[in-house]
Amino acid sequence: MSTVNSKDGTIIAFDESGKGPALIMVGGAMVQRAMDMSATQLPQHFRVFNYDRRGRGGSSDTQPFAVEREIEDIEALINEAGGSAYLFGISSGGALALQAALKLGSKVRKLALYEVPYNDDPSARQAWKDYRKQLNTLLAEGRNGDAVGLFMMFVGMPADQ
Repeated sequence: MSTVNSKDGTIIAFDESGKGPALIMVGGAMVQRAMDMSATQLPQHFRVFNYDRRGRGGSSDTQPFAVEREIEDIEALINEAGGSAYLFGISSGGALALQAALKLGSKVRKLALYEVPYNDDPSARQAWKDYRKQLNTLLAEGRNGDAVGLFMMFVGMPADQ
């Protein structure tokens, strides 16, 4: 495990493998690098950076949370990789990778996204607004476990599980 410091001092833990152009794996909400998203072929062609998003695994967490801080985390990894990288994001990590590409410009060489949770259907948009309101309330009350439960229910996990 290696680490890099983000702009706000958050420690970002990552594993690095392979040779070639840098590829940063941006995991979804419940992913950490121990789950190793990289297929066995990727390190044959890329220098793969598999990292723990802030607050997960070996990475620390500096409050308050903001998407901009997570983009700074990706930028710190890109800088560690030599100043530019490909990004692969899955689920909410895909949304984050897209936001990072928009903000970081030429530092992101290419972008690959998988199962990004975008849905423009009016009922889905309202469900997202309702979820965010509930989520913000739970987080403000320090009910992090309940926030995880709310997320799991929002993405379709049955209540009994």
